[in-house]
Amino acid sequence: MRPDDWHLTEDLDDFLAGGGEFLRSRPALHTQQLTVTERLRTRGPAEHGDQATLFGRLERAGKVEATFYRLPSRGLAPTSLTPEQADTLAARLVDLGHTLPYVTADEETATVFAEAWQRHTGVTPTLRVRLHLYRLGTLTPQKPVPEGRGRVAGAEDHDQVVHWCHEFAAAVHEVLPAAWADTRFADKHFTFWETPDGTPVSIAGATAKIGGMVRVDPVYTPRHLRGRGYAGAVTAEVTRAALATGATDVVLFTDPGNPTSNALYQRLGYVRITDWAVYDLPTAPPS
Repeated sequence: MRPDDWHLTEDLDDFLAGGGEFLRSRPALHTQQLTVTERLRTRGPAEHGDQATLFGRLERAGKVEATFYRLPSRGLAPTSLTPEQADTLAARLVDLGHTLPYVTADEETATVFAEAWQRHTGVTPTLRVRLHLYRLGTLTPQKPVPEGRGRVAGAEDHDQVVHWCHEFAAAVHEVLPAAWADTRFADKHFTFWETPDGTPVSIAGATAKIGGMVRVDPVYTPRHLRGRGYAGAVTAEVTRAALATGATDVVLFTDPGNPTSNALYQRLGYVRITDWAVYDLPTAPPS
């Protein structure tokens, strides 16, 4: 490894040995990197044809300043980068012959990397989506609470969980892999809000605690059951459960174009900490 440079590796253990402490230093902002690397650690590295997952960390004077991962046939997910850091990373990846379908990061980082990628490749990035990232301040459960109770989903609820996750994905225009095990929902823990007669009416998922962080995702209520407080109730339920595990950072993403959900999470005590963005990066410049 050259000093004061990006160290690239396909070895997850090597990456975490050097970058794991850095990721855990800002668990809310590093939620994406923490959850993905933990999934790879527990389930094994992802491979696709002759590609393997690529990891990188930027070290200066022996101190890690930034990291990234890139899953096979998927995009780049860096932690916060300065324009200079984004430029050196883009140049390094281009020199090595890498292509990137997209970049996903906090909005400032995603933007400066997309601009750097354009300079080095000639392609024109396209903004796909913006998101808000919220972190829990003090949980303030809604009042009144709708009738019913929260219940942790068990193995017998698998079909219902899968069905509602697919409905949620369709609602946010997300295409899920064909195999449930390959979806980002497969390793999450789910909770239902049920009416007094035991009928599930809303669902919320959450990651396991990693570096003190739990991310709530997804939260979904079927359209015909909305407006009755079920989403707020189930979100409060999974948030309480996360706090009970000792989580110090409970986070969630929202769609800026959905004022109802943003207002709901703020009432529950979530505070917006940054904006997120995904830029699509064409594989070749226009002829």
